[in-house]
Amino acid sequence: MKKRVLFYLPITLVTVLLASCKVSQNVSEKTIVLKNSSSLALSQKAISIKRENIGESNVKGAFPILISKTDTIPAQTNDLNGDGKWDELFFTTDFSPNEEKIIQLKWSDIDPRFTIKTSARFGKREGKDLPVHPDTQEVLMANQVHKKLGYQKYQTDGPTWENDKVGFRHYLDGRNSKDVFGKKLPGITPENVGINSKGAVEDNYHVMYDWGRDIFPVGNSVGLGGYALLIDNKINRLGILGNDTINNVEKTAFKIVAEGPVNSVLSYHYQNWKASENLYQVQETTSIWPGMYGYKNTVSIDGIKGKETFLAAISNLNNKNPLQVIEAGDWICLIQHDYLTYERQWILGTAILVPSNIYQGYIEAPKTGQLTDSYLAKLKVDNKKEISYYAIAAWELSADKGFNDSAFFTNYVTNLAKQLSAKIKVEVK
Repeated sequence: MKKRVLFYLPITLVTVLLASCKVSQNVSEKTIVLKNSSSLALSQKAISIKRENIGESNVKGAFPILISKTDTIPAQTNDLNGDGKWDELFFTTDFSPNEEKIIQLKWSDIDPRFTIKTSARFGKREGKDLPVHPDTQEVLMANQVHKKLGYQKYQTDGPTWENDKVGFRHYLDGRNSKDVFGKKLPGITPENVGINSKGAVEDNYHVMYDWGRDIFPVGNSVGLGGYALLIDNKINRLGILGNDTINNVEKTAFKIVAEGPVNSVLSYHYQNWKASENLYQVQETTSIWPGMYGYKNTVSIDGIKGKETFLAAISNLNNKNPLQVIEAGDWICLIQHDYLTYERQWILGTAILVPSNIYQGYIEAPKTGQLTDSYLAKLKVDNKKEISYYAIAAWELSADKGFNDSAFFTNYVTNLAKQLSAKIKVEVK
């Protein structure tokens, strides 16, 4: 697999490093003014600034350098539409209540090599006896699913993504479930998770390592943050179960869109998903940034007739406690806290945050069928209109302590929801 070098540099050293970078001089600097419009203190608030708001003539260099009054802010550019030109400047930063932050934007020809706090990984093999190789994209046809092939094609069953707090994986083999890696350390997990010394796919991540392990049983649910459509009171799963030999999605196209120190983005396009005799085209984008025990998922569906309801899922396997439903900021938080891990060995808190303005209550999935063992948040869905929500998982063995306590986890989730609701006014001068 590809080798990744991790950098853990104190900010004073980063500043010295930046001073040695070749910063372009033939362009005027830009000043970015950020205003926290809320009375909340915000931790690692995600900021995205579109390229057109910065101006083409001011981009002279491959790497953005953001300098505030007190420090240098790690940042990256993302090419979201795949045209070879970056579309957004992305970074995270902290805010005091109602703080106005002034940042100088420069450009460097040398990679400043900020501490790597996010990652996306994908490995596959082209035959049962061939080794896994790293890749950034895949196309899966309906008859190429795990059971039909007779072997698992993908490292960790599909792509993984992580930040400094937690990791996740998506079952690209047709099931489209979303699983959780509990992390005990902030560094990026090893590249060979899910393969053995011969390069073969191997389930070696359900045992404990220094970094952590896969902790979340998924079964026939769609895991934490998966989704479905409710049509005429029938739950329609996007994809199939492990023993099925033909997918209900004609073609699945996956791509790692961005991977950088402060943001990793994955894209899935599902062509001709057959659900209740209808065909749908689905675009899904997954994004993760540092500091948050979770990820953001955005879904849009083409083909909505008006009778469908979007279902955002949270697996309730091993849950024996009542589901909490709490409104916080712009979000409805569906929260679980119990021994949700394999064999109920460790305490895990899980939650999904769904937009309150389209929330229509929740249902519980049946114990049998194509999608089971889940709470499903019902959301109003319009044709081609994006729905964004968050999936949260915090393990009691995480580096940050306190998640073994239910009240602590609930407070974390609701505070996060309020922070995500806070609006930042962005002005580029």
